[in-house]
Amino acid sequence: MYRVNRDCRAFTSPLHRWIKWRYSCTQLFVGGLSYDTNECVLKHAFEEYGEVIEVKVICDRVSGKSRGYGFVQFSSETAASKALKEMDGRLLDGRNIRIHYAHKGGKQGSRVTDGGEA
Repeated sequence: MYRVNRDCRAFTSPLHRWIKWRYSCTQLFVGGLSYDTNECVLKHAFEEYGEVIEVKVICDRVSGKSRGYGFVQFSSETAASKALKEMDGRLLDGRNIRIHYAHKGGKQGSRVTDGGEA
């Protein structure tokens, strides 16, 4: 049986919900980034906790400058969990970063605003 996901108005099956849940357990939101932090710096900071699959620093569409937050995707839940515990509140490029599990759609988890401060 399928149900309607009211957030995205799409039909979801149990398999799709499991895949979405699994994805959210391996992807971290990283807030409070310095505007000078790029994807290479972010990846280097997190790769000691496990295999990093993808790193994305979110930039303004018009100016191309960092918005002060990004995402790190790990290959395993264990690596993501360890990185969350050990990196939350640490200094990176002179700023204390905040780490949370990422949730697609921005409805759950950390509130994100322009400028990296939530």
